[in-house]
Amino acid sequence: MFNQFLSSLNDFLYSYILIFLLVLAGLYFSFRTKFVQFRLFKDAILALKEKSGNNKKSVSSFQALMISTASRVGTGNIAGIATAIVAGGPGAVFWMWVMALIGGASAFVESTLAQVYKVKDGKTFRGGPSYYIEQALGKRYLGVLFSILLIACFAYGFNGLQTYNMSSALEYYIPNYSKSILPAIVGLIIAFATAFVIFGGVHRISFITSVIVPIMAGIYILMGIFITLMNWDQIPKMFSEILEGAFNFKAIFGGFAGSTILIGIKRGLFSNEAGMGSAPNASASAEVSHPVKQGMVQVISVFIDTLLICTTTAFILLLSNVEGTAGKLDGIPYVQAALQANVGEIGIHFITFSIFAFAFTSLIGNYYYAESNILFIKDNKVLLFLFRISCLVAIFFGAQADFSTVWNLADILMGFMAIENILVIFVLGNIAFKVLDDYTEQKKQGVNPVFKAKKIGLKNTNHWK
Repeated sequence: MFNQFLSSLNDFLYSYILIFLLVLAGLYFSFRTKFVQFRLFKDAILALKEKSGNNKKSVSSFQALMISTASRVGTGNIAGIATAIVAGGPGAVFWMWVMALIGGASAFVESTLAQVYKVKDGKTFRGGPSYYIEQALGKRYLGVLFSILLIACFAYGFNGLQTYNMSSALEYYIPNYSKSILPAIVGLIIAFATAFVIFGGVHRISFITSVIVPIMAGIYILMGIFITLMNWDQIPKMFSEILEGAFNFKAIFGGFAGSTILIGIKRGLFSNEAGMGSAPNASASAEVSHPVKQGMVQVISVFIDTLLICTTTAFILLLSNVEGTAGKLDGIPYVQAALQANVGEIGIHFITFSIFAFAFTSLIGNYYYAESNILFIKDNKVLLFLFRISCLVAIFFGAQADFSTVWNLADILMGFMAIENILVIFVLGNIAFKVLDDYTEQKKQGVNPVFKAKKIGLKNTNHWK
């Protein structure tokens, strides 16, 4: 009954509220910024080369990108895409692409605001929606509400989901795995590995993610390219199926809660997180000369997540000639079967490794977001220690959780977070537009843009005085 309630709330939230807010925000910010996600893409690449200064503990633009990409690139890019294709058909892939392209503008705005309103924390920075809600709107209680939603979503919902997917990837190897004590043992091992990283602080988190994420993403994409080239003659048919499914009137509007477009957008949001207020927590940690630089860098993260990683999974599935079925061949087992059909037994071992690599770095990125918000609510060492322990407990129990309940809970928490953040960035959007104009003006003058808050009339920033 609890899961039925979650499922009904989930459908209502996305069908009647969130889908319209996301599309509206993406289109509005795209037009108001003159499609900044494409126009300044070259600047985003150049910003990645910017050093973080003399402080060895500070986070560079590239490291902040990897923290946010680590959180974005999780099992949602593998299991989530498989679930979307089974439930919504190949057309769901198209709507994931659309959400990434227009969602890039929302990601730019929220991450630029996070940079503008970041605060100094010793030798590093932290920030995010809670911080710009408090400083720009003067509504601390709304900031605390967002922090609570994010902590519940990422530290407990998403991290439980990532651990569940890691654990369930072992079912192929061990008969009656889920009915044994092994999921508890796996959960314990993952919790200990996570503890080693998170108790080392943000510097260790940024180092781990900046090394592991590029390697694992590169290997996974290369596998996708190899499989695509193996099946090059089926590529036209695959694109035909994607486009036909995306624009099939009956598939789009028939039973809207389970439609192709809704499933595509929902899974796209779960994967790339554009507009939902999570990535700004990583964006704020970077040391850059102008907020727009990190705003643009986060656009790259959205594109990496959906246009590269999610597309890789979609191509592996759609070129495999293996048909997924809800409740039988779904999620990770579907991806394992698709890879086995393409490259044999090694494909199953490869996807198991990928699941563990993606999910573990996602655990680390998710934890970082949650820690930043715990510190916003109350900067207390005892509270932080107890919070870290509670995160490890959630990871342990996540390895033994129920699949449908975890998905529904994560979707709902993400939805409430996204609604609050989208409404806030609609209100604060003009600040991001002014910051963008300042950046563009300095670029036209041929100088490296350096931000000064007073120049655009901002007085309530902590760092840019």
